[in-house]
Amino acid sequence: MLSQLSASAIIVATGILALLWALLQFLIIARIPVRSQEVTDATSLVNGSNDEATTLRLIEIYEAIYEGADSFLKAEYAVCTLFVSVFSVVVFVLVSWGTGWDMTRGFFTALSFVLGAATSMASGYLGMKVAVYSNVRTTVSAQKTGWTACFNTAFRAGAVMGFALCGLGMLMLYFTLLAFRVKYSKPEEWIYLTESITGYGLGGSCIAMFGRVGGGIYTKAADVGADLVGKVVHGIPEDDPRNPATIADNVGDNVGDVAGMGSDLFGSFAEATCAALVIGSSIGISGGWDAMMFPVVVSAVGIVVCLICSFIATNILPVKTEAHVEQALKLQLISTTVLMIPSIYFAAQGFLPKEFDLKATVGNDTFVLHPWQAWLCVCMGAVGGLIIGLITEYYTSASYAPVQEVAHSCKTGAATNMIYGIALGYKSAIIPVIVLALVIYGSFTLCDMYGVALAAIGFLSNLATGLTIDVYGPVCDNAGGIAEMAELEPYVREKTDALDAAGNTTAAIGKGFAIGSAALVSLALFGAFVTRIRIASGDKLFSEGVNMLEPLTFAFLIIGGMIPFAFAAMTMKSVGVAAMQMVMEVQRQFDEKPHLLDANPTERPDYDACIVISTKAALKEMVPPGAMVILTPLLTGIFFGVNAVSGLLVGSLVASVQLAISMSNSGGAWDNAKKYIEKASPDSELKGKGSDIHKAAVVGDTVGDPFKDTSGPALNIVMKLMAVLSLVFADTFYAINEGSGILNLS
Repeated sequence: MLSQLSASAIIVATGILALLWALLQFLIIARIPVRSQEVTDATSLVNGSNDEATTLRLIEIYEAIYEGADSFLKAEYAVCTLFVSVFSVVVFVLVSWGTGWDMTRGFFTALSFVLGAATSMASGYLGMKVAVYSNVRTTVSAQKTGWTACFNTAFRAGAVMGFALCGLGMLMLYFTLLAFRVKYSKPEEWIYLTESITGYGLGGSCIAMFGRVGGGIYTKAADVGADLVGKVVHGIPEDDPRNPATIADNVGDNVGDVAGMGSDLFGSFAEATCAALVIGSSIGISGGWDAMMFPVVVSAVGIVVCLICSFIATNILPVKTEAHVEQALKLQLISTTVLMIPSIYFAAQGFLPKEFDLKATVGNDTFVLHPWQAWLCVCMGAVGGLIIGLITEYYTSASYAPVQEVAHSCKTGAATNMIYGIALGYKSAIIPVIVLALVIYGSFTLCDMYGVALAAIGFLSNLATGLTIDVYGPVCDNAGGIAEMAELEPYVREKTDALDAAGNTTAAIGKGFAIGSAALVSLALFGAFVTRIRIASGDKLFSEGVNMLEPLTFAFLIIGGMIPFAFAAMTMKSVGVAAMQMVMEVQRQFDEKPHLLDANPTERPDYDACIVISTKAALKEMVPPGAMVILTPLLTGIFFGVNAVSGLLVGSLVASVQLAISMSNSGGAWDNAKKYIEKASPDSELKGKGSDIHKAAVVGDTVGDPFKDTSGPALNIVMKLMAVLSLVFADTFYAINEGSGILNLS
C-alpha cells in the first residue's frame, strides 16, 4: 500500500493532519469557560462557588502573565528579526562567493535561512500563546473533582504545541525542497538542492539559541530572585501574591520553557533532516526522489504514531489518581517508541528501493544498502532515546533513590546538598554517553554517516509526543502559580503541584532526548561538512577522513572543548547578575512597604518593575553567548581553515554532551528533592515545608534553576549551531586558500 503512495502525498497529508489535530485540541481547551459575570454553580470558573471577585482575580493574573510574555517575545523577536535580516545578507554573499559566485545557491541558502528562522519564531510564539491561554483553564479544571480534567487540559495544551510545530516545520521544509527542485530538477543536481536547504536548519538553530538563552535568563532571574527573597528570607510560599517577582516568574515559564524549548527541538528536527539529506543525496541518483526523502517520511510517520498514542493518556487510560500522572506521561514515550518500530519498517520497505547506493563519507567506496539497514538505524535512535529518557527519569524523579539521597543530604545543610546534587549530575552522564556511543557505532557500521543521521531522526521520531510532555510541565507550573496568587483553596495548589512534579521529571526526560538527539545531529552535521568539503575540493581534502593528530586540528579540538564551559559560565553569570537586580528590587519593595508582607495586604506589589528587570536583562545578556557560538566557527574557518574547524566541532561536541547532561540532571534532581521534602510532614525525618532542611533544599533548587533551565539545555544548541553553521559555509571556508584559511597555517 505504501509503495503506491508518493512521499509527497504522505508528507503533505500528515503535515496537514498534525495542524488540524492541533486545532482540534485547542478548540477542546477553548470550551472551558473563563467568565467574570453570570457565574453559576454549573458554569462558574470557581467550581461550586459564586465568588465573582476570585473569578476577576484569576482573569487579572492570566492577563498579566499573557501581556508580560507577549511583550517580551515581541521585544526578543525584534532583536532576532534584525539579526536575521543582517545575517541573511552575510549568508548570501559568503555562500555565493564560496561557490564561485553561484548566485542561485547563495540566494536559495539565504532564503531557506530566513524561512527556518521565521518558522522557529512562529513555533515559539504559538507555543507561548497556547500555554498562557491554557494555564488558567488548567487551574479551573483542577477545581473539579478528580484528576482527569486538569491533566487532560494541560496535556492537550502540550499537544497543540507538539503537533503544530511538527506539522508546520515539516510542511515548510518540504515545500521549500519542492520549490528548489524546480531549479535543480535532475537527480545529479540534488546535491545542490540539499546543500541549499541547510540554511533552514541554521535559521532554526540561531533563533533557538536566542530563544533558549534569552528565555532562560528571563525565567531564572525571576525564579531565583523570587525564591531567595520570598522563601528563604521572608518564609512566604512559592508564587505568593505578596511577592513582587511572582508574575515575572510565571511569565518566564512561558517564554523560556515553552517558546525556548519549542525553538530548540524545531532546530533539532530541521538540522537532523538537513544532515540526512546532504549525506544521502547520492541515494536520489539510484533510488529516486522518494528514497532520498525517507528521513522526512520518518518524521511524517512519527506524527501519525504520536497522534494515535495520545488517545492512551486522554481516553483509553485516563488519569484518575495522583499516582497515574507520571505513569501516563511515561507511557506516552514508551508506547510511541514501541509503535514506531514496525511503522518505520513498513515505511522503509515502501519508500526505499530493494537496493540503493550510498557514497561513503570517508574513502571512495560505494555501499549497496537495503531498507532493513536504514530501518535498524532509525530504531537504534528511537530505542536509544527511550533508554536515555528512562535513565534521566531515574536520576531526576523523587520516586527513586538518587533524588531521595539528595533530599536527605539537606539535613546537614545546603553545602552537602550541593555536593550530592553535582555528584548526581556527573554520575547520570555515564549510561547516556555509553548508549550514544553504541548507537553511533552500530548505525555507522550499518549505513556509514547516513546511518548516524537516521539515528538522529529516530531520536526525534516521536517529537510531537516529546513536545507535548515538555509543554505540559510549564502549563501545570503556571496553573499552580495562578491558584496560589488567586488564593484558591489549598487542595487546588496541591493538585497542580502533583501535576507539576510529574512534569518536572518528564521535562528532564525531554531534555535528555534533546541532548542525545543533539549529539547525533551534530555528528551527522559534521559528516555532512566533511562530505561538502570533499565535493568542493574534488577529494583533495578529507577523502581519507579527518586526521585529529594534525597539530592545527588537535589544537582546535582543545579549544572546542573549552567553548561549552565558556558558554555555561557566561549564561550562569547572566542569570546571577539579573537575579541580584531582582533580589534588590523585591527587597526594596518590602522595605518601603512592609505591609506587603501582612497576611492579607490591602495593596498589591509592583509586579511590572520585576518584569522590566527580567526583560532588560534577558535582551542584553543573550547577545554575548549567542555571538560567541556563531562567530567562533565562522572566524575559525575564515582565518585557520577547515582542519581547524573539524577539531573545533569535535571538541565542542564531546564536551557539550557531558556538561549538558550533568547540568540538566543536577538541576532536575535539586528541584524534585525540594518537592520531596515539601511533601513530608513536620514530625517526619525531613520536617517538611518551612524547616531548615527545606531552606537548604531551596538553596539547591535555586542554584539548579540556571543549571537545568538556562545553561544545560542551551548547550545542545551550542554543538548543533556550530556544526550547522560550518556546514552552510563549508564551500566558503574551502575557497580561502583551498581550505587553509587566511593565515594558511596547515
